[in-house]
Amino acid sequence: MFSFKQKMQVLLGVLMMGMPFVASAADSASGKMSTESIVLGMGCFWGAEKRMSEIPSVVHVEAGYAGGDAPKVGYQDILNEERSLHRGANTARNHAEVVKVTFDPARVDLKTVLIKFWESHDPTQGDRQGNDVGSNYRSAIYTTSEAQRAVALATRDAYQAALTKADYPAITTEIAPLRNYNTAEDYHQDYLKKNPNGYCGLGGTGVAYPQTGQAAHPQPAQLTADTLNFDRQLIVFEAEDCPFCKQFKADVLSSWQSEVPIVATLNPHPPKGWTLEKALFATPTIVLFEHGKEVSRYTGYNGEKDRFWKWLGYQLLTPEQRKIAFEQGTERPFTGSNLDEKRPGMFVDPITGVPLFRSDAKFNSGTGWPSFFNPLPGAITLKEDNAYGMHRVEVVSTSSGIHLGHVFDDGPPPTGKRYCINGDVLKFVPDKE
Repeated sequence: MFSFKQKMQVLLGVLMMGMPFVASAADSASGKMSTESIVLGMGCFWGAEKRMSEIPSVVHVEAGYAGGDAPKVGYQDILNEERSLHRGANTARNHAEVVKVTFDPARVDLKTVLIKFWESHDPTQGDRQGNDVGSNYRSAIYTTSEAQRAVALATRDAYQAALTKADYPAITTEIAPLRNYNTAEDYHQDYLKKNPNGYCGLGGTGVAYPQTGQAAHPQPAQLTADTLNFDRQLIVFEAEDCPFCKQFKADVLSSWQSEVPIVATLNPHPPKGWTLEKALFATPTIVLFEHGKEVSRYTGYNGEKDRFWKWLGYQLLTPEQRKIAFEQGTERPFTGSNLDEKRPGMFVDPITGVPLFRSDAKFNSGTGWPSFFNPLPGAITLKEDNAYGMHRVEVVSTSSGIHLGHVFDDGPPPTGKRYCINGDVLKFVPDKE
């Protein structure tokens, strides 16, 4: 009889070798799960880990290295080996960045796992994946049995037919027996959960795997250019089961009032005829397009709303506006915008579009800056400002965090306050007739 510790050592050893694990009769009798593992290379293993962990009944995904000649390697060894290969210093086979996918075959079959594999990356690119170039980023399926190899070859041929129909070249995926598997360092495990801004190369071909006897595996629809603003458009590239996407939607998208139109999509490709500068990174990725071309992007989101609005502000504001908004600058008196604006309407945040002051709260203070005696509820935040040897109260836009001006106690009734605001960081929106 084995002790519990001995059983765990045997199990761990089997998993570390990359061999499929099937529970013992005793385990089966006790109702414990039987699992199987397969090792897959899809480029950068951070994105691969994320994608494969989304499959129901996948119980564990581990980042690692496999398929190379060296029996024991780490991340730096992989990079050094690739540089050596490029210099022609050796001809040894380098390891690929891989993920070991452990799943419950009673609930999900290997074919389903491999369909996700094929659809989640571009298997036609050879020794690269997106922006990552090198044999360590090759597409690969490393098998531990003839049964696994047969499924790998069958799904490859089926997906090749779909790719050929879509004018893609031949699949370059290496399909071979697993050898020299090494678990990656701890900081690579669950990387995108710890680092939402991390690179992960999530782009696939967008070609669906052809399912026999049923509809093709559903693919999110690609956006069409005629429904978007060609001059300036924001697109949020999301992923299913992405907690950071949900947080961005709750924090930002759900209350969107900016004049820049925004749309979200689960498809990793821009509209036809529009171009990305490079492959997508971690989700969500928010891309600003102008005239159908990417001009800037914001990658990842972890709740830092001010950082997102600052990024967008740098795209929308002039240098003079940015100096006020992000560097607590001040326009010269009687030179800013909106000083003489008296029409009924709202003065709004120039980035978020959220209303800050109504025009009926504006008065002529004679100071040379737009002045208001009352802001809209919740629109501004007050902060202590002790810069330049003075004690003042700073006025900040709650929605974007940008600097607006200062508030003083020399205003008219009924509040007695004078919100002294830089006119260049106000956008006026007149009331509709």
